[in-house]
Amino acid sequence: MFEGPIQDLIDELARLPGIGPKSAQRLAFYVVKAPPQDARRLAEAIVAAKERVRFCRECFGVAEGDLCRICRDPGRDTSVICVVEESKDQAVIEKAGVVKGRYHVLGGAISPLEGIGPDDLRVQELLDRVGKDGVQEVILATNPNLEGNATAMYVAGLLKPLGIRVTRLASGLPVGGDLEYADEVTLGQALEGRREM
Repeated sequence: MFEGPIQDLIDELARLPGIGPKSAQRLAFYVVKAPPQDARRLAEAIVAAKERVRFCRECFGVAEGDLCRICRDPGRDTSVICVVEESKDQAVIEKAGVVKGRYHVLGGAISPLEGIGPDDLRVQELLDRVGKDGVQEVILATNPNLEGNATAMYVAGLLKPLGIRVTRLASGLPVGGDLEYADEVTLGQALEGRREM
């Protein structure tokens, strides 16, 4: 529709996940209309992230050096590992401030339809960590969907014979939600995951 650099920018922005053609066009025109220093800061931030961000050699979360800030923190409980699919999931759980242990990022979930099997994930690295770090509990915090549940069941099957406590995030009703709006699956999971008061 457009030509030259503006169309190139729209095309590149549209390649980002979750950005459709209309959003890409809005973002491109925002960048073009923005003061030059704002556009330069954005470009520099993208380049710096690409050049300096690495994956932690311990948990595989994002890091600027060999280890992420969580793996470097001596105050963390090394007997607990919270397993997540992606680094963004780690950030959400960390923001909640409940997990005082460390993390392990699998790098995805088992999805046969997408050609992702257990060998494509960092499962062996998790087993190695559990064996050498004296881990007592592994919290499986994969997404509560078909792929996340399959991944959690697979990992739990490998960990349970090692005598380690394996837990899964509870799923069910959101805080502040009304029962009348809950679907059968969500309500069923909430009832199965009930706890004593």
